[in-house]
Amino acid sequence: MFDPKHLEELAARLARVVPPGLKGLRAELEDNFRAVLRANLDRLELVSRERFDTQAELLARTQAKLAAIEKRMKALEKKLAAAE
Repeated sequence: MFDPKHLEELAARLARVVPPGLKGLRAELEDNFRAVLRANLDRLELVSRERFDTQAELLARTQAKLAAIEKRMKALEKKLAAAE
């Protein structure tokens, strides 16, 4: 998730770089910047760092379990082939 505080700061920074001749439109432009940023960030379907880290940890554990199962299966296949 994108922190709304960062969104506000970014919109304000964009509004501050508006050319001097458009200073009267600054508030309106800042609102437009905020709306465009929010709409595009929502479309990206971002996840929080905490959720990402949790999923990465879960994936690592799953991969380790899969590797252990594959190793065990190969040992059992080898044992079975030797018994034939």
